[in-house]
Amino acid sequence: MPKIPEDLRYTEDHEWVNIEKDNTIRYGITDYAQSELGEIVYVELPEVGDKVEKGEMVGAVESVKTVSDLYAPLSGTIVKVNEELEDSSEIINEDPYGDGWIAVIDITDKSELDSLISAEDYKHHID
Repeated sequence: MPKIPEDLRYTEDHEWVNIEKDNTIRYGITDYAQSELGEIVYVELPEVGDKVEKGEMVGAVESVKTVSDLYAPLSGTIVKVNEELEDSSEIINEDPYGDGWIAVIDITDKSELDSLISAEDYKHHID
């Protein structure tokens, strides 16, 4: 069974969201997603300063098996990306909820937080 931390929120596209201070969120792909992808060999990150809409494709994760699109979990502006992943994409396999985060978004519409699902609901989604 993949790890699904209770203190995070999730999307049905297999991304986790950590609601940080002010209007920022940090997000990445879930343990379930990285295990399904297999060994990750490349990550295409969004650009700092990009304005993104919830559900919009913002990058991709490439594994030895497939390529999977990355989607913005919420609307806002990308304020930080995990540049470590450019040289060490395997960090996502090793620590998807920690050092393997993808980006930080300054969100523009707090009501979109209601679209995220709980850890319990995410468990049911992947079962």
